Amino acid sequence: MLILSRKSGESIIIDGHIHVKIVRVEGDVVKLGIEAPSSVPVHRKEVYEVIQRSNQQALMKQTLPLPKLAGSPKVAAKTNLPKP
Repeated sequence: MLILSRKSGESIIIDGHIHVKIVRVEGDVVKLGIEAPSSVPVHRKEVYEVIQRSNQQALMKQTLPLPKLAGSPKVAAKTNLPKP
């Protein structure tokens, strides 16, 4: 883990395109401003963990088999469209 000291108004740049700026320090709370491309998801850690758990649960859910279509494939492929 890299540990940096920054004052209010100072920033760091990650990978040349993610800017993290110290906006304000209020007691033991630090307010950060983060500028990142829209292709880079930015979440608070607790939100990220909920997303990950939800994704894992979705993968683990058993899906019910789809019902089979009635009739033969030839009948299902026919349409009642008028001929041109």
